[in-house]
Amino acid sequence: MTCLRRAAIVALLPLLLIVALTPVAAQEPQSSGPAVSETQAPAAIPPTTATTDAAAPAKGSVQVGIHDLSPWSMFLSADIVVKAIMIGLAFASLLTWTIFVAKFLELSIVQRRLAQALKATAQAGSLQQSLEILRSDKSVLRSFMATAINEVRVSAGIDNDAGIKERAASRFSEVTRTEARRIRVGMGLLATIGATSPFVGLFGTVWGIMNSFIGISKTQTTNLAVVAPGIAEALLATAIGLVAAIPAVIIYNHFSRMTKGYMDLVGKASGATGRQLSRDLDRLQGAHLRRAAE
Repeated sequence: MTCLRRAAIVALLPLLLIVALTPVAAQEPQSSGPAVSETQAPAAIPPTTATTDAAAPAKGSVQVGIHDLSPWSMFLSADIVVKAIMIGLAFASLLTWTIFVAKFLELSIVQRRLAQALKATAQAGSLQQSLEILRSDKSVLRSFMATAINEVRVSAGIDNDAGIKERAASRFSEVTRTEARRIRVGMGLLATIGATSPFVGLFGTVWGIMNSFIGISKTQTTNLAVVAPGIAEALLATAIGLVAAIPAVIIYNHFSRMTKGYMDLVGKASGATGRQLSRDLDRLQGAHLRRAAE
């Protein structure tokens, strides 16, 4: 009997557990279901409204802070005074590069032409022969030769050779000064652009920053997104001024060296003509002496 009771109790234990647990499982969905729906329903609405309310100003703030800071857009949005300064500096930069191309070609051509003329007349026996060699030449050496021959022609009948040489040297100095003025055309403009462009750009920057501060006082905000575009537009004027000035200074110094080298060649041409004139005068004097001796 004891064994049968134990077996019956063991067999009935699962049924008792099922009966005991069944009401609890049925009560949990009933009690938790409304609680969950009651807490989720009102809680779902406020986050939605909160996120939409927070998203709206976030979108607005991003749109206010977006600015196209490319050089062209900054130029278009700049003040009329700053805009005029930028245009003037850009034109000055264009002039600088135009002068660079023109003067580089001019100096290269005249240097090569004068060097070839000096080489061609190095073995000439007289001024007239040198002038014949340089008939189609356009170098300054031909001007020196023509000046010397003209002085000898004008001074015909004067036996004082020293006076002829002195007058010829004076004319050579005039030809040299004329050539120096001609070859330095445009150099003054380069010096002016190089010296004044940074200050002109700085004036545009000061004007633009002044307008930015006026805008800050009107909007009564120091937000960097509001202040930065105006300051960037103002600084663009200084940048353009430096872009115009730095090449102008470098090109001016380069052409100063090239001009100095060319003027050294002009001095050699003047000296070669003076020596040729002295030889011609000595030949004339020798011929006069021979005629007098005869």
